[in-house]
Amino acid sequence: MEGRRVVVTGMGTISPVGNSVSEAWDSLVNGRSGIAGITYFNTESFKAKLDAEVKDFDPRKWLDKQESLRTDRNVQYAIAAADEAVKESCVLGTVDPERFAVYFGSGIGGINTISAEIRKLLERGPGRVSPYLIPMLIANMAAGMIAIRYGCKGASLPAVTACASGSNAIGEAVRAIRHGYADAVITGGTEAAITEIGVAGFQNMQALSVATDPEAASLPFDRRRAGFVIGEGAAALVLEEYGRAKARGAHIYGEITGYGSTCDAYHMTAPAPDAEGGRRAIEEALKESGWNGNGRIYINAHGTGTPLNDKGETLAIKTALGEENARKAMISSSKSMTGHMLGAAGAFEAIVALKTLETGIVTPTINLLEPDPECDLDYVPLTARNADIDLALSSSLGFGGHNAVLAFRRV
Repeated sequence: MEGRRVVVTGMGTISPVGNSVSEAWDSLVNGRSGIAGITYFNTESFKAKLDAEVKDFDPRKWLDKQESLRTDRNVQYAIAAADEAVKESCVLGTVDPERFAVYFGSGIGGINTISAEIRKLLERGPGRVSPYLIPMLIANMAAGMIAIRYGCKGASLPAVTACASGSNAIGEAVRAIRHGYADAVITGGTEAAITEIGVAGFQNMQALSVATDPEAASLPFDRRRAGFVIGEGAAALVLEEYGRAKARGAHIYGEITGYGSTCDAYHMTAPAPDAEGGRRAIEEALKESGWNGNGRIYINAHGTGTPLNDKGETLAIKTALGEENARKAMISSSKSMTGHMLGAAGAFEAIVALKTLETGIVTPTINLLEPDPECDLDYVPLTARNADIDLALSSSLGFGGHNAVLAFRRV
């Protein structure tokens, strides 16, 4: 069972750059950003003025009125993304429900609900707090609601590893299939944390960009970078054991060939200066993928646009691949366009890595006008490129020192 191969047969997303995989991919290839002014609340008293919001999202397309009132926005995004992925995969009805699992991550969970219900408590008293407060705010609810929707009676688990949540959810789902605990898994990540309290918290820890120009705010690997732009959304993938996917004639986007998961064990928010944890996560993913130093590599970097992350991630890539191979790799940050989707970022960026393999197009790091001398690799600035990629990696690095790296190949 341990050698079972795992492939991706369906993908879906709700994102700042499009509410389907095709829309989002078109935006990324053409360098269209989803970053603009915050509309969810009045920012007059906030230093941070920009975000990357999901646009034109109506939960009633996926949920009835009562369901939409009883679910936090992060769960609504997750259900919508999962719906696209599941429909595309045509997996329903082909797998034993007890062998069908859900591994879905969220870094923060229902912070919109928490914010709204605390306001009710303070202004109108405890009797006005929703009886659905607890199920709406807990971070496992996206996984639970997806399982209910599709009758998945295998494991239903969240990954809650901050900005690595989506990647860890996918990686742990891979292990579940590899080791024989499931035959198919709906996996991914979701986040909806653009609230007054969420933005204030990130702002006051000096993690957010306070730029007012959308083209000068999310600047991965640029010397001008000064923080990330908060984003939101969800991304979902359907994973299956290769043999069964092939036998039923499923479209296969690619194989997940490697997964590295490590911890810096260093600091609550800052990455370790020697990038040792990130390096080991990359090395683990490369080793599982059988990488021998040959072939063209693409890396969808974590690339947040914070001073410490981008410098440390550059060091991790160099030490994991070796200087010569690192300089041959093509690297880009989707966050230059999507902002930081937090717990959804890793899953969205896994989709980008798979689309890169499928199309031969490497999406750019837009607005990279002044490369930082300490970030001196090929970060595909400004415009997309055509390239025949052999191995694609997606890197996620979360608060708490969580590092998760996924590796993909064509089948």
